[in-house]
Amino acid sequence: MSSPAAKTSQPEVDREIGAGLRRLRRERSLSLVDLAARTHLSIGFLSQIERGKSSPTLRALVTMADALGVGLADLFPATGVTGDQTATIVRSAARSQLQLWRSGIRKQLLTAHSAGSKLSLYIVEMEPGASTGDELYTHDGEEAGLVISGAMVLTVESESWTLQEGDSFRFLSSRPHRFANAAEGETRVLWVACL
Repeated sequence: MSSPAAKTSQPEVDREIGAGLRRLRRERSLSLVDLAARTHLSIGFLSQIERGKSSPTLRALVTMADALGVGLADLFPATGVTGDQTATIVRSAARSQLQLWRSGIRKQLLTAHSAGSKLSLYIVEMEPGASTGDELYTHDGEEAGLVISGAMVLTVESESWTLQEGDSFRFLSSRPHRFANAAEGETRVLWVACL
C-alpha cells in the first residue's frame, strides 16, 4: 500500500483525523459527553482520538460519522488540492485518503467532497491480516462493492462469504457486518456507500 499519501507519518494521520472530528463535533455544539452518549464510545477514547493519541478503527469512525450526521467521506483529511464543491471528476493525484494504519486498511475517496451528497465511491486496500475487527457493526445507508484483487471475507449478520477477484456484494448497512482480508497479500475492493 505504498503511495505518496501513504508516506504521511502514522501519528500525523491520527492528528488530522482527530482534528477533523473535533471540528465537526464543535460545529454541532456537541460536548464529548454528548458524542459519547450517541456513539456508546467512552469519553476518554473519544478525547484520545480527537487529540491524535489513539488511532480509531473503521467501526469507530463510522459510528462517529453517523452520530455527527455526516458521511464517512467527510472525515477524510483534506488533500491540499482545492476544487469546487460540485466537481464532477477527481484526478488520481487529488484523492483524499483515510489510512487506518492500526487496522491495516486504507480507503481512497474516488468521488469529490460535496455537501449533502449521499453517494461515495472508494478503493479499499487491505494489508494481509487487516480487518474491521471481531465485532459486527452497523450504520446508516447501503453498501456494494467489487473485489478487484485478492480475497475478502464479508460477514453480514450470521452469514459469511469469501469473495474472490471479480465477486461482488450489496447489503443494507443497518445489518450487522464486518470484513477482513482473506488473501496472503493485499486485497483491493471497489466500494460504494450510499447514505
